[in-house]
Amino acid sequence: MKVFGPIYERTLRWAQHRNATWLLAFLSFIEAIFFPIPPEVMLAPMCLAQPKRGFWFAGVSLAASMVGAVIGYYLGHYAYEALKPVLSSLHMLDKIEQGIAVVREKSAASPWSVFWFLVLAGFSPIPMKVFTWASGIVGVPMLPFLASMLVGRGKRVFLIALAIRLGGERAERALHRYIEPVGWTALVILAALVGYLIWKA
Repeated sequence: MKVFGPIYERTLRWAQHRNATWLLAFLSFIEAIFFPIPPEVMLAPMCLAQPKRGFWFAGVSLAASMVGAVIGYYLGHYAYEALKPVLSSLHMLDKIEQGIAVVREKSAASPWSVFWFLVLAGFSPIPMKVFTWASGIVGVPMLPFLASMLVGRGKRVFLIALAIRLGGERAERALHRYIEPVGWTALVILAALVGYLIWKA
């Protein structure tokens, strides 16, 4: 947390800004391309401050994430080799190359394997940008890519809005405390699902 701590604290302060909705959209957009801090860090306190607008905030975050995902996809598809030095300087290159290997493996297994992998990856602790770039580099078809990003990221942000609407501050604290185990549980489910799909193929 020493590397990203200052960025994390700044993002929390953005949630109190009078233009917080626009800042949330901007954060969601750049996080899908290169930024290290997920938009939930800003979304959760905004939902807590205005619970009746929580679903609106979640929708804004999702829409901006989708635009960022498309840009990340096309950057991966058309400019990956040229941007490798930049990605390396941002400490993204190794993670993206790992993502490429996994996405390529799931794509080779079956179209459903890569779709469900990306859906559950959207709910995991692994940054969204890894999979937007990797999907573009591998050449995952655009329609299943968009559908998987929409479902994967959508369930994440709307679940946060719903939990805070129902549970208030206690829910926000629980989300911060348990986001890691929840994410890894999703990855275990993903592994089981992909294994089943490969076995059925």
